[in-house]
Amino acid sequence: MAEHVNHSADETPLVVVSNRLSVTLHRGAKGLEYHRSAGGLISALEPMLRSRGGTWVGWPGLDLRAGERPPPANNAYGIKPVRLSESEIGRYYHGLSNRTLWPLFHSLPSRTRFDPREWETYERINARFAEVAADAASDDSLIWVHDYQLMRTPWYLRQRSAGRRLAFFLHIPFPPYDVFRLLPWDRDILRGLLACDVVGFHVKSYARNFLDCVERLLGLRVDRERMLVDKGDRAVTVGAFPLGIDFDFFESHARSAEPARIARGERIILGADRLDYTKGIPERIRAFERLLELHPDQLGRVVLLQIAVPSRAKVAEYRELKRQIDELVGQVNGRFATATWSPIRYLYREFSPEKLAALYRDADVALVTPLRDGMNLVAKEFVACQVASPGVLILSRMAGAAETMDEAILVNPYDIDGTAEALERALHMPEAERRSRLKGLRERESRFDVHEWARTFLGAALANRPGVQPPTVAQFDEWLGAFLADQRLALFLDYDGTMSPLCEHPSKAVLSPAMRRAVEACVRRTDTDVMIVSGRSLADVRAMVGRDDLTYAGNHGLEIAGPGLADFRHPDLGHYESAAHALARSLESAAVAGAWVETKGPTLTFHYRAVPEERQSHLAAQARSIIRAAGFQARDAHAAVEARPPIGWDKGQAVLHLVRQRYGPGWSAHTRAIYVGDDDTDEDAFRVLRDLGETFRVASPAKPTLASHRLHDVAGVEALLRWLAAR
Repeated sequence: MAEHVNHSADETPLVVVSNRLSVTLHRGAKGLEYHRSAGGLISALEPMLRSRGGTWVGWPGLDLRAGERPPPANNAYGIKPVRLSESEIGRYYHGLSNRTLWPLFHSLPSRTRFDPREWETYERINARFAEVAADAASDDSLIWVHDYQLMRTPWYLRQRSAGRRLAFFLHIPFPPYDVFRLLPWDRDILRGLLACDVVGFHVKSYARNFLDCVERLLGLRVDRERMLVDKGDRAVTVGAFPLGIDFDFFESHARSAEPARIARGERIILGADRLDYTKGIPERIRAFERLLELHPDQLGRVVLLQIAVPSRAKVAEYRELKRQIDELVGQVNGRFATATWSPIRYLYREFSPEKLAALYRDADVALVTPLRDGMNLVAKEFVACQVASPGVLILSRMAGAAETMDEAILVNPYDIDGTAEALERALHMPEAERRSRLKGLRERESRFDVHEWARTFLGAALANRPGVQPPTVAQFDEWLGAFLADQRLALFLDYDGTMSPLCEHPSKAVLSPAMRRAVEACVRRTDTDVMIVSGRSLADVRAMVGRDDLTYAGNHGLEIAGPGLADFRHPDLGHYESAAHALARSLESAAVAGAWVETKGPTLTFHYRAVPEERQSHLAAQARSIIRAAGFQARDAHAAVEARPPIGWDKGQAVLHLVRQRYGPGWSAHTRAIYVGDDDTDEDAFRVLRDLGETFRVASPAKPTLASHRLHDVAGVEALLRWLAAR
């Protein structure tokens, strides 16, 4: 693990990783030239790096040829380009990023396309970004990855250096669980983000959505009070860090800009957006049209000035959106325009900060109505530029900015009539109210500007890493309280690694006194049946627990016995017992020092925990080969390979047999099942009980599982049993 040098936030070497560099390259008469890249992410990060230094990793905007190097853009920070071909841009950026993740994360699933080839390219490009970032970083650097195009990059970075500090910030919304789980690669995205130490979002609702998805899709333990995700070896901090703007920059431009060219007596409603279907431009035009219908006194007096900055012109959906907007503008102007007045002025081009500042300053109303937006910086820029006669901000409830900009008039952009009435209210708002609202907005945005955002996030990313806490009573209440209310409980427990820590030899895996008391407390409840499901033989696991009032399923459920049940032994076992003895002799002959064979009648286990680690992989592969050659199934366990008869029976089938025998065919209507296990063999039970019960995997969070929850260790199991006994 890399050693970390303690730095202050201003001293820590910083590597920023984003899809685009702060500059975009193009080939001119003098070779490679550049201009400043556009976009909110660039506007947020460039001032910070310019002031504190560091390195920016990203795509330069073209496919660099062999030997080409980008010219230095400035002396404040370094630039490391990531090479991408045109075909890679097509699948990674225009494809998976903007035809899958962008619409889905903006809760527009009908616009989403799922293409496995694009996902494969996305993975490959994310790995390439990680490689360039890792090479640009020192051991004590903070690598700060940004936005939806690079959500797998942290995972690849973590593989290269387990101890390195990693952080991520998402600049778009994070969708709710029911939307996010439509993504075929939902768990991969979550694991990518959780490779970081800190994961940041604009607002609390996005952070809560993320925590819901982590808990429900990965089964990880989430501490909502402390905003932590338990990764077993570490805790991931999840936070809301509302992005601000460079307030002083916009304010100074507004004070010095020439007056905007506005006809005398006209009142300006300003819309300024990148051309994108999430910005709600067609809905905005319809709301303005409705204003003119409902309030004809505004005819000839008010103008909608709509700026649309060209964006993603190569994508068919964006070309179609431009066509739709062109038609709507023509429709409204054709309906209401006179010889001296047109209600909509539509400008499809980029504007310099100086010209935009003048329009912000001189507008009477800013109409900011995205259908969904991560934050929306246009609303904040308008507020910063309002240095003259006070205007009014109308803001969509669907924008992240709505959670903090309390003084704006909030609207539902889909409610055309409601937005039209909000416009009428804004146009007639008394000056005292306008001035009061604007004062509150300006004070907040000037205080929580982009520099404060960067300081706050970097402070969280460089803080001491929080420790992992054991599960609390409140968390068990949340997980299981409603699930178990007034219901009988069928409690299934694996033994080794679940009730007792894994030991070098199974004979040493005895129950601790505290665990024994917790089990006995559950057994004493008249509404709870405790059943042990183990890979050990039936006689062995019964002897280890030492209670006759429990139900036992040994040999992965091939043998079952318990009070009130007819003894069960799979009818095909006799055929395999003699073959198992021969297999044991073959494995014993292949064993080396530290490896041994545990015979369990019709099954056996080849253990190699005490074998030197560098030899384990080869030995396990050899054992699997011998087991399969003998006609048995080979299943991996903890530092062991299980040999089982190929008869289609496992812990999942055993659990189904037990609940049907004990509670009847309709058992799920009146009985709740909980299964706790630590091994890959327990995944069979997790699969069977998915949507029918609650399941717990006792393992590192890095281990994929079908379980609905995770516990760290045997101590977590003991805490669960104490809660179940006392509920």
